[in-house]
Amino acid sequence: MAHTVAHHHVATPRRTGLFRLVFKAFSVWRERRALTALDAHARKDLGLSEQDISIEAARPIWDVPQTWRL
Repeated sequence: MAHTVAHHHVATPRRTGLFRLVFKAFSVWRERRALTALDAHARKDLGLSEQDISIEAARPIWDVPQTWRL
């Protein structure tokens, strides 16, 4: 009879939560910076004005829609 021993590294919930929070914050920052790089045609396709993009890009990284939160 063979015995299998599995070793599972289980991250603590706090560390995992912190990593996810940092990853989300970086993602929000990167997406908002990408908005500022859109050309006029892409902004028009998305239905965004220059003012809409400026407002979104100026928001802090923790100011995200409720559905994005952990």
